[in-house]
Amino acid sequence: MGRLVVVSNRLADPRKPAAGGLAVALGESLQRTGGLWFGWSGNIIDEPGDGESRLHTRSSGKVTLATVDLNRSDYESYYEGYANSVLWPVFHYRLDLANFNTRYLAGYRRVNQLFARKLKPLLRDDDIIWVHDYHLIPLAAELRALGCTQRIGFFLHVPLPPSLLLAAIPQHEWLMRSLFSYDLVGLQSEADVAHCIRYMTTESQAVLKDDQRLEGFGASVQVKAFPIGIDVEEFRHLGQSQDAVDTFERVRSEYSRRQLLLGIDRLDYSKGIPQRVRAFRELLERYPDNEHSATLLMIASPSRDAVNAYADLRQELEGLCGAINGDFGDLDWMPVRYIHRTVARKRVPGLCRASRVGLVTPLRDGMNLVAKEYVVAQDPDDPGVLVLSRFAGAAEQLKDALLVNPYDTEGMAECIQNALHMPLPERQRRHRALLENITRYDIHWWRESFLQTLQSLSTSASAA
Repeated sequence: MGRLVVVSNRLADPRKPAAGGLAVALGESLQRTGGLWFGWSGNIIDEPGDGESRLHTRSSGKVTLATVDLNRSDYESYYEGYANSVLWPVFHYRLDLANFNTRYLAGYRRVNQLFARKLKPLLRDDDIIWVHDYHLIPLAAELRALGCTQRIGFFLHVPLPPSLLLAAIPQHEWLMRSLFSYDLVGLQSEADVAHCIRYMTTESQAVLKDDQRLEGFGASVQVKAFPIGIDVEEFRHLGQSQDAVDTFERVRSEYSRRQLLLGIDRLDYSKGIPQRVRAFRELLERYPDNEHSATLLMIASPSRDAVNAYADLRQELEGLCGAINGDFGDLDWMPVRYIHRTVARKRVPGLCRASRVGLVTPLRDGMNLVAKEYVVAQDPDDPGVLVLSRFAGAAEQLKDALLVNPYDTEGMAECIQNALHMPLPERQRRHRALLENITRYDIHWWRESFLQTLQSLSTSASAA
């Protein structure tokens, strides 16, 4: 394999302890090939000085980290605007929250062109380029326009919605046509692949071949599901750390007379957090045996608090939690413990292990790796139960979880009740099956299967 070049909106130093599983997984291949990781620096500059952002490079072992700054106008239109106010809500099926401001698209295209211009001089002829996520969908088209002929793959970390929702995006034809400049498009689930193929064949008149290859606009692109996993061994090791062990023992001691239900999310409208809290209230109303017994620990870390939709969500959630505690709480029992802070990652395995039920119930999610972390953290002799939304990408793999519809409040309450009272043999059987799947299809499998598939394909450099 030639040198690996990773392109993403933000990048992380794969050698730093705080780097996430994705950074570590990509870092392995980058170190092996002496690779390059390119993206936005995270810096916002008011005046570019020479009229365009400068390129910054530094080394991390054998890896070169290359970044560019964004001026404030581009940041607002590309990142806050098109990426997070158009693509994020639409891709999560929330047309009602999208802001189709026409200037956003111009900024999105401008930044992708900037990335292409700054990246091209750094490329070698035999490089393999891997572009990540919705921020950079048109990057391959911009690179091809500059004459790049390298193999280029793309992976979308969020869901891809049905074709009619995609068609609501102004100039969606241009956006989706740009995917034909890639050799491989990786998606989280088979459902996402079906949505992509449906759009391309109906809206773009592409021709579908037998191997999930689409031909159109003088190019050929392979579309395939690569469900992302976690670094199982890294998370197990994290669970053995003193911080995780201390957290487990402290939580177990504090809730020794309770059955703990755990939800850990970013405060985002895609995560189904209010629906989860309403289901917990329904649980207490329909199954009063859970009073003074079940406690919901709801951790919702801050996320774009300045945006109205998120501020409204926080207010709604705080009202729901307060109402449950006011209506059901007692001097020695608080039904809901709500935390609007980021909990250190090193404490997460201990929290998961101490919880009888893990509630991962998004309205829509690309994958949701918290579900997989919850399973890995469990004691196999006395495991907790994963309650998982059927609308999370992980549901295609984790069929031995209790799958729920987060829009069905009564159904979720019933499912949680079943989880709280599930016999030990069934809990063990489900956990074994889930853990086997998660271990087999971990993040290293994801990386290797994507790169091997990309290497096997001929280039789409002739794409329009």
